Amino acid sequence: MNVSPLQSARYEYTPKLPGMLRHGIADICVKEGEATQSVADQEKIQALFPNTYGKKEITFQKGANTSAAKKQVVGVILSGGQAPGGHNVVCGLYDALKATNKENVLLGFKGGPSGLIQDDFIIFDDEYIDQFRNTGGFDIIGSGRTKLETEDQFKIAAQVCEKHGVTAIVIIGGDDSNTNAAVLAEYMAAHNTGVQVIGCPKTIDGDLKNEDIEASFGFDTATKTYSELIGNIERDCNSSKKYWHFIKVMGRSASHVALECALETQPNVCLISEEVAEKKMSLSEIADQIADSVEKRAADGMNFGVVIIPEGVVEFVPEFKALIAEINEMLAGEKADAFNALADWNAKYEFISKGLSAESMKVFEILPQAIQQQLFLDRDPHGNVQVSLIESEKLFSAMVGAKLAQRASYTGKYTAMHHFFGYEGRCAFPSNFDADYCYSLGYNAFMLIQYGYTGYLSKVSNLSKPAEEWVAGGMPITKMMNMERRHGEDKPVIRKALVELDGAPFKYFEAHRAEWAEKTCYTFPGAIQYFGPASVCDLTTRTLALEKGE
Repeated sequence: MNVSPLQSARYEYTPKLPGMLRHGIADICVKEGEATQSVADQEKIQALFPNTYGKKEITFQKGANTSAAKKQVVGVILSGGQAPGGHNVVCGLYDALKATNKENVLLGFKGGPSGLIQDDFIIFDDEYIDQFRNTGGFDIIGSGRTKLETEDQFKIAAQVCEKHGVTAIVIIGGDDSNTNAAVLAEYMAAHNTGVQVIGCPKTIDGDLKNEDIEASFGFDTATKTYSELIGNIERDCNSSKKYWHFIKVMGRSASHVALECALETQPNVCLISEEVAEKKMSLSEIADQIADSVEKRAADGMNFGVVIIPEGVVEFVPEFKALIAEINEMLAGEKADAFNALADWNAKYEFISKGLSAESMKVFEILPQAIQQQLFLDRDPHGNVQVSLIESEKLFSAMVGAKLAQRASYTGKYTAMHHFFGYEGRCAFPSNFDADYCYSLGYNAFMLIQYGYTGYLSKVSNLSKPAEEWVAGGMPITKMMNMERRHGEDKPVIRKALVELDGAPFKYFEAHRAEWAEKTCYTFPGAIQYFGPASVCDLTTRTLALEKGE
């Protein structure tokens, strides 16, 4: 296999472990903490997880290993979208497993959770694992979005585990995947299968976090990748001085990525979906906010700027949410066929005008025609509008242009450019932070297995400090859960973490954004650094540093 010089160098990088995991397997013991309860709906969650609810948090520390010696056959699954560092979770798991007992076996189920159901796996060895150390992507075994949630699936999974002598499953994924891990753990425990289930927190969106999980892996690398690109655009923008760049970034359910990129690059405008919802901002008000920045800068001769937009912002606009709900209802069932059979857009527009309320029609009318049509593209499997297909960066740039045309006070020039940074950040070479963090999560996951825990999330904390000071342990997944309405049913799910408007990262942004909106305050993070002083190479995110008061 041909490799680049950087790839060869990254193979040689030795990830840093938390201090207590550096003593050697024989010198790691467990310290148990308090019993836990779910963040909400305690009685309902406990009733659904009678075998795994209320377990104690644990931390690992130096001391004699008291775990029972036995051969372990562990299966690992990569679930959901890719995130930088996933390979190192697998490598850390493999290394800890082999350091404990050379006879231990690690199976990699291919293509995500479906690999477990289909009994499709590879057996890892040193030669294969070494090709993927400190590299991006999930191509070591592939990933998938199959959900493990039905009784039939659990039964098949248990049979596959029994067939191969599997003692534990590690699921590497986001909030939905780890919810599935908790349900699978409960099934395995309820049926006395002897199979443990451990989760690892992954998502570049950054919304799988809480007081225990300080960061999901991949967020650091992805936001550094996006921030480099945004910084490059800012430099170009400040050089040509003639374009307004509207940049959409990942984050449908929360704005952590947008906020981190704003803290890194100091753009003129950054929308925060959670603030939009809190203030019940309309599309018109958002467009006015951006137009104000454009006009103020134009008054100083600066007909250029940068706007960062989170992917899911339109879903947080109350009037737009109402519009989407009405469209979903209007095209439910056979009515969609009648709509799709209409000959042209004019006929479809008339159909729409008769189906929407007066309030929603007002919102629909102010949308550019291209965006109106995007609302009626292919539906998702549940017949709903696919909001992720809406080009919100083009929506707001067009609305801002219309606002400026109505302002007699505006005499500047306005030309918009559009970008969407998504897949660019999902499979980048992991930063040193993510390489270290992920390796630690995998190593730590095996320690949880060795000590007999199930239904736990691998947990590494104190992450704003050097790796030597990180704290490793585990947290029951049920601690993060509450009941939510999903597809017409109440289901137990891990609560998503939104941007906290009273949190230090947003407060810092809020204190500086008025200056950024009017002046050119751009900062240029540059490319991720893998070699050099720790103050540059091991730098954590601005979000985490501010949350820790640093």
